[in-house]
Amino acid sequence: MNWNVLWLPTAEQDLASVWLNAPDQDAVAAAADALDRLLQRDPLSAGESRSGTVRLAFMQPLAALFRVDSATQTVFVMRLSRSGRN
Repeated sequence: MNWNVLWLPTAEQDLASVWLNAPDQDAVAAAADALDRLLQRDPLSAGESRSGTVRLAFMQPLAALFRVDSATQTVFVMRLSRSGRN
C-alpha cells in the first residue's frame, strides 16, 4: 500500500537551501528521492519516533521531520536539514 507524501513549503525551502549549499548536490537529490520512496512505502517504520505522530528519519546526508496521518494515509514532511550523522 502506498502512502501520499506531501512536502510542506517549509520542507521544500529547507531542501532547496541544503541542496544549494551542498558540496555534493547529487547526493542530496538522491537522498531526497530515496526518502520520498521510503515514506511512500512504510512511514510508520521509518526513522525514530518523536512526540505523538511525529517521526525523524535520516537519509544521508539529510534528516527529515515528518508527521504521519494514518486516517488519510498521508505523510507530511515538515522540516529537512543536513544530517550530522555518519
